[in-house]
Amino acid sequence: MKLRDLRVESQPQLMIIPLIDIIFFLLVFFMMSTLYMVEQHTIPVNLPQAAAVQPDTPRNINITVLQDGRIIYNQEEIPLALLAKRVGAEIAQKPDNIFVLRADKQTDYEKVVVALDEMKLAGARRIALASELKTQ
Repeated sequence: MKLRDLRVESQPQLMIIPLIDIIFFLLVFFMMSTLYMVEQHTIPVNLPQAAAVQPDTPRNINITVLQDGRIIYNQEEIPLALLAKRVGAEIAQKPDNIFVLRADKQTDYEKVVVALDEMKLAGARRIALASELKTQ
């Protein structure tokens, strides 16, 4: 009696189409997940436009004046009275620091001038005002 003849011997088939679908799914998944891993290092504000804009240098210290008058010093909200102390401490560590004053275009002019005055009283001599490049 031959039992081998009763069984159908066939080689397993490797289906490549579902494998390609899975690989593309994984590729898209990892591409999309890496987009959300990028960290933003600035507070989003609507900057006014200017014709002569230069890119930030890596040694900049960002000071942001929000629309409601709050002050953000390098991602940390601080009161106005503490701004001069913070700027003075940075200047004591490294006198050639560049302070970039960023203000929302809807912010009152007085709030920006008060922040600028506090920075100058603390001894800051290299202050830049941030703006966006004006499109023509």
